Amino acid sequence: MLIWTFYNAYMPLILGDYIESRAIRGAIMGLDNLLAVLLIPVIGAWSDKIDTKIGNRLPFIVIGMPVAALFFILIPYGATTALWILLVIDIIFLLAMTIYRAPVIALMPDHTPPEKRSTANGVINLMGGIGAIIALFGLSHLYGIDRSYPFLIAGLLLFFSFILLYFTVDRKPPYVESLKEDTEEAKAATSFIKGIGKLKHQQFRGHLFILIAIFLYFIGYAGVEAQFTVYAVEHLRMDESAAGFTLGFFSLAFVIFAIPAGLLGSKMGKAPMMLTGLILLPLIFISIPSLPLLSNLFPGINQILLLQIVLFTGGIAWSFINVQAYPLVADLGGKNKIGYFTGLYYLFSMASSIVAPGLLGLFMDIISHPSLFYGAALSFFIAFYFLRKGSIIIRKNKTEPPSNTNNYSV
Repeated sequence: MLIWTFYNAYMPLILGDYIESRAIRGAIMGLDNLLAVLLIPVIGAWSDKIDTKIGNRLPFIVIGMPVAALFFILIPYGATTALWILLVIDIIFLLAMTIYRAPVIALMPDHTPPEKRSTANGVINLMGGIGAIIALFGLSHLYGIDRSYPFLIAGLLLFFSFILLYFTVDRKPPYVESLKEDTEEAKAATSFIKGIGKLKHQQFRGHLFILIAIFLYFIGYAGVEAQFTVYAVEHLRMDESAAGFTLGFFSLAFVIFAIPAGLLGSKMGKAPMMLTGLILLPLIFISIPSLPLLSNLFPGINQILLLQIVLFTGGIAWSFINVQAYPLVADLGGKNKIGYFTGLYYLFSMASSIVAPGLLGLFMDIISHPSLFYGAALSFFIAFYFLRKGSIIIRKNKTEPPSNTNNYSV
């Protein structure tokens, strides 16, 4: 998460040395998600079957992690040479990250008894949030000193992680199971293969609307995540390191409020909490382009501090949405279709991450930089409509008596 968070924040700025179009830069930023959906399920299945002296996961980790660390370190140096060299380094880095992601994810269930995996997954999510915060607060500061420093330190941390894993991972772990359904990408691919066409049936109409809502609001989130530093540097004339540091307040708020948001969702209902966030977050996004005007009217207000406060409130609103989303979709499947709807959740959310940076970048190219937030806000408002409509349909279906042609219940 430290690597990915820093990459998503600063790679668009590095690409900006050669590519003016925000849309093209965004399309390149969506490449990692495309590679993930295409390759990770295959690599995960391969790591289930392979048998070597160092086990079935480590061969992929031995190749992927050191190569990813090396080529991540090389990114700023490639940026000083030529665009084609930078792109080659970037593609090799993305491929290396893809090679080891599924096997690393599988290490937790390989080493953890089933009854403790929920707790272990909570620890993983916490560590991921800490990694994101360190990337945006710590590495961003180093970026302002020298562009190569954060890449060097993050790459060395990744290599150190590889050494640590190599000497601590059991060659024959006690709880080895199939990886087929363990990764987000594998679940997405499996659901697509099983037949996304099922969603066109009348009994799944409400479910489809909820999934469309997830696709739409992830366009807004993923687009802002990838293009915020571009907006801050090119439009607000902020220092590059300050741009990443400022974005960190969004992640910080999400980490702090994730557990409270989950508790509120349990008390008030998942859909109502999401609908609340889908109203609050776009209103917050719409306010961001007006902040420079506010600071001009009131010279005593620090524009960057004001933006950080607004993004922090945005992170709270995002926790209302994102914490509830997967449990809501999992509930749609009842007891018998949880895996299927889990796969659909990841399919719709990851599809957004592929297209969002390029789409909102296109808005920035054609209209203006502030259209990043207006486009993101629009995606949230439309998502509000689909989520509300889908929730109403499902609630109505639950209150109707079952028939022979439609006996699916939630």
